[in-house]
Amino acid sequence: MTSRTTPRPSWGALAACAVLAAVTLLALVGPWLAPHSPTEIVGRPYAAPGQGLLGTDQLGRDVLSRVLHGGRGVLLTAAVTTVAGAVLGAAVGLTAALAAVRRPWVDSLVMRPLDALLAIPPLLLLLLFLTAAPGRWSIVAAVVVVSLPLSARVVRAAAGPVTRRAHVEAAVARGERLPWLVVRELLPFVAGPLLADAAVRFVLSVYLVAAAGFLGLGTGTADWGVLIADALPGAELQPWALAAPVLLVALLAVAANVLSDDIARRSRALQA
Repeated sequence: MTSRTTPRPSWGALAACAVLAAVTLLALVGPWLAPHSPTEIVGRPYAAPGQGLLGTDQLGRDVLSRVLHGGRGVLLTAAVTTVAGAVLGAAVGLTAALAAVRRPWVDSLVMRPLDALLAIPPLLLLLLFLTAAPGRWSIVAAVVVVSLPLSARVVRAAAGPVTRRAHVEAAVARGERLPWLVVRELLPFVAGPLLADAAVRFVLSVYLVAAAGFLGLGTGTADWGVLIADALPGAELQPWALAAPVLLVALLAVAANVLSDDIARRSRALQA
């Protein structure tokens, strides 16, 4: 009898974890490390690096301080929406997968409205929510609604074959309660795909939260989306004001996608 070993994370995944940890730590503690307030005028407009590590923006505000202050709101909002979307998506996807075995109409009733939501572009859905009720909670609600059908489809697809396995049918025959059945018999088999999907959903959440700020529909704080919008007109005079927030968002996106690919690879290896 051979024992199955858990595949090791790749070096790329370890590097991605290090990048995610570094950017997250910078965003969380950045406001305490910033030498100035994000609204304080510290010099002449568009000063080159030297008057501050990254220079000043179009109003003479310190670029480094604004970048350090701008990440916390984006990351916290993205993290909350990612967790909420994953939890709700898992609940809906597992319910649909179980229903498909004996009551296929329930599966259709649950999944068809979510499929209809997928036809709406995420940015358009975000704009609809923010037009109806501007504010952080509208951003959270919009991103959760965007993430929910995607996560539910991933979990539904992963759980479908598992519901037909002998151990699940035996649990159903024993009359196990639904929460116990889901946690004990199904969740271990969908945890890998769900985590891989959550990493991708996190990238989408960061994009949408930053997009709200970029369009001037965010919370009013100087987050990375606002910084990118402010820096665009003077990008030739002060490239660092644009490059710094863009680079941090890009690092998050690349690292999360690399981590997602590695989680999916390890999940497939364990279930093979």
